[in-house]
Amino acid sequence: MAKTIQFDGRPIWAEVSIAAILHNLRVIRRQVGRERKVLAVVKANAYGLGAVPISKALARAGTEWFGVTCSSEGIELRDAGIHKRILVLTGFWPGEEKILLDHDLTPTVTRVDQLRTLDRAAARIAKRKKNFRAPFHLKINTGMNRLGIEPCEVEAFVKALKKCPRLALEGTYTHFASAEDFTSDQTIKQENKFSEALDRLRAFGVSPGMIHLANSGAICARPSTWADIVRPGAILYGYHQGFTPPEKKAEVMAQMDLRPCLSLRARIISLRDIAAGQAVGYGARFVAKRPSRIAVIAAGYADGVVRQRTNNGSVLLRGRRVPLVGTISMDLATVDATEVPNAAIGDIVTIYGKEKLDSIEVSDVAREINTVTSDLLCALGRRVRRFYLA
Repeated sequence: MAKTIQFDGRPIWAEVSIAAILHNLRVIRRQVGRERKVLAVVKANAYGLGAVPISKALARAGTEWFGVTCSSEGIELRDAGIHKRILVLTGFWPGEEKILLDHDLTPTVTRVDQLRTLDRAAARIAKRKKNFRAPFHLKINTGMNRLGIEPCEVEAFVKALKKCPRLALEGTYTHFASAEDFTSDQTIKQENKFSEALDRLRAFGVSPGMIHLANSGAICARPSTWADIVRPGAILYGYHQGFTPPEKKAEVMAQMDLRPCLSLRARIISLRDIAAGQAVGYGARFVAKRPSRIAVIAAGYADGVVRQRTNNGSVLLRGRRVPLVGTISMDLATVDATEVPNAAIGDIVTIYGKEKLDSIEVSDVAREINTVTSDLLCALGRRVRRFYLA
């Protein structure tokens, strides 16, 4: 596919497979049952892959909800013609509540004191929209200890909500800290704590509305958490989480046949023969042990080839794995092409993705450098042109 893409400018590009993403959506629906709604997490520009084109494709495919981090991300989707429900997952900053409601974005309340602020913003709209009540979701902290009210604050929340006639609690959720880890009971404890908080809400006469807990890891392997809505992130883009123990990962991967959506490619822009003992790149961190042929590719850490890959890992060249050598710089990386004697300027190098019979996926590299897949996806630079493949 890469060789059919032609464009002017710097020879680095990303191919994002919409077909793979839609396949993954179908896998998720099959896993959790079609009676449950899907909230596609497209925050951070859809993990660096392009929120607008991906959200448009998902909306056409029937995705009911989208999840973003802040009002600006939600407004970008609205301006692009996305009319589905959009939940702002990380609460709101003072003054942002007006923007959220003006753009029909659904806020998350993470502190009791936010209710009053949100109610005042809703009252403005109620002056021109009779009987208007602003829907919001409540986040409950069950162990992540970042955002959300404490379960012991439920009574205070209910009392405050009763003083806010322009608000409507539409949904209640929490977020898991380690849903992929089956050697720990943390997720079970969080699930129980959340259930107790919901019982307290109901005991005070408040319906929690739509309930959602399941992130990517929980969608894959914790059916008790699927509730009314599921929130896929990395798995929507085709990347399994790092499940433990290993047999759990094998079980999940066999059950959910995800397709990675990203290929990142660049061209060789220079070739140089060096003698044994010569160094390559900043800090002379690679010194050739033999006469070597060094290829320079138009990809650096500003493009998504992170510095942790300095002298670490490989890329694909003419269907063969060749090692990354030397320090990854902002704009360039170097590979040892000695074992590919017919390599030439203009050849395509696959940083992520499939070439011939081999592939290097983002998740593979994440494991190699001890990070998470989403970290590497979000590192994809702004100047890397994205092509969306049906």
